[in-house]
Amino acid sequence: MIDADDIRRIALSLPETVEKEAWSMPTFRVAGKMYITIPDDQTSFAVRCPRHERSELIAAEPEKFWVPPHEASSSWVRVRLAALEDMDELRDILVDSWKQAAPERLLEALPAALRSGDA
Repeated sequence: MIDADDIRRIALSLPETVEKEAWSMPTFRVAGKMYITIPDDQTSFAVRCPRHERSELIAAEPEKFWVPPHEASSSWVRVRLAALEDMDELRDILVDSWKQAAPERLLEALPAALRSGDA
């Protein structure tokens, strides 16, 4: 089963990602911008997601994606770990969130990292 250690491993393999504790939970940042959080219960994680896409995700797969009421006005979505199909899906979700936070100069570094199998 996919767990928080898998999230951490993939996140830290992405260019210039650092882990920082905030709100008593692990968060992952690139260029100072947070792009992943892992709440205490470690059954889910949160990633950046444009609100217009978030609604579509939740409607299509409500067992996988949701937004707690206190995050309704944010550009984040929660993902249930148990609902993920495989590591490729996890990687795709994390990379997409990383791309939303990463500066332009790092976007060019991503394909090389993925090709080398580090991510």
